[in-house]
Amino acid sequence: MATDPNPVNPLALALDAQRTVFESWTGAVETTDDLPDALDTIERVDVGQTPSEVVYKENKLELLHYSPEQAGIEPEETHETPILIVYALINRPYILDLQPDRSVVRRLLEGGHDVYLIDWNEPSRLDQHLTLDDYVNRYIDNCVDVVRERSGTDAINVLGYCMGGTMSAMYAALHPEKVNALGLMAAGLCFEGTGGVLEQWGSDEYYNPEDVTDTFGNVPAEFLDVGFALMDPVDNYVSKYIRFAENLDNEEFVENFARMEKWIGDGIDVAGEAYQQFLEDIYQENKLYRNELTLDGKTVDIDEIDMPLIQIIGEYDHLIPADASKGFNDVVGSEDVTTIEYATGHIGLSVSSSSHEEVWPEVSQWYADRQYEPEEPTQETIQAAAEDAVEDASEDAQSADASAEVADDESPGVETVDGIGPTYAERLTDAGIETVADLRAVDVETAAEAADAPVSRVRDWFDQIE
Repeated sequence: MATDPNPVNPLALALDAQRTVFESWTGAVETTDDLPDALDTIERVDVGQTPSEVVYKENKLELLHYSPEQAGIEPEETHETPILIVYALINRPYILDLQPDRSVVRRLLEGGHDVYLIDWNEPSRLDQHLTLDDYVNRYIDNCVDVVRERSGTDAINVLGYCMGGTMSAMYAALHPEKVNALGLMAAGLCFEGTGGVLEQWGSDEYYNPEDVTDTFGNVPAEFLDVGFALMDPVDNYVSKYIRFAENLDNEEFVENFARMEKWIGDGIDVAGEAYQQFLEDIYQENKLYRNELTLDGKTVDIDEIDMPLIQIIGEYDHLIPADASKGFNDVVGSEDVTTIEYATGHIGLSVSSSSHEEVWPEVSQWYADRQYEPEEPTQETIQAAAEDAVEDASEDAQSADASAEVADDESPGVETVDGIGPTYAERLTDAGIETVADLRAVDVETAAEAADAPVSRVRDWFDQIE
């Protein structure tokens, strides 16, 4: 059979078609009087307008607390159990606060909830070796402890979006005593033939994430942006610009378009090692769903997800298909499981006007109906606690005797204490607390102030060394 010397290149044809359409509407908008006003609107558009304050920082991370009073919101009732929103490591979290009438943050505030949100910010080159364990068991756990301490609540509500939902599920499995109710929004949780494009593209048959991290260190935002756009190239590179040209005289449309384009173009890099772990363990090997995932040697046992669970799923989500989320409901330990599957896409869950009319009031009420209530201690738990106290006192006495034999100059560094990572160790060292002996010599409050860490977490350090 003869070989065609000039084979058709489908990509080239697609690009030619795009170029033709682009040139046709470009010519049209160049002649309209509405274009300068539209461009001015795009230039000055605002996002993330709900007032907040940073209440905790660690490395690049900032924990935001939103104030209903400053936002001009007066809910009919308030709820004591706060909600911590855990966003993905990709893009900026203001997609959840895009504009006042399409703000998940505001809907929750209007529902009377106390709202916190983790803004990861962009990792530096030095952060490329951050692992999922760092994000889940250090960063998220530290933020949960801050929220618990500020609210005086032993267990809080968590709402995770996209990759943040997957990490929230890991966190709830490892720290179930700190999570009162868990919300997972468009979260990738199970990948066994769900039909998603990302699942197919990320298959180990075609793709090795290590090739990317070996080349770049952190995964560039541009690399991810192009990949997501190519999942629907006609709409992302052609159709939406035609719609924009046809609506230049509609200021509301132009503002909505500008906010979305600002968010889409405001991507951030992803820490290389965490990205590689996520692709290999979650997508390629489906370890979370199969209950085979470990983080730094700790088993992520999804049977421990026994708290109330709500899944918020987009019926037309092409990034995380509904089947990549729903199957998780059958394998967790919770007996209180709710699913909201709404006719929208991955981003539409957070920004479509209909989602804010129909989905988020229901989600807000779901959380309101599941406020944290401390369990009353039984006679058995009181007796067990007393026995534990006697045993701990005996161990403490033995430990004190052993510690007395060790000179201060032989004391190990503070970084040897479980839970004191490089950031905390550096802060303690700067304050003159370099060794375990130094740490033992100060009180909990002093160490917490020096490390800029939650008091509850610092108590855990002292429990280990006393």
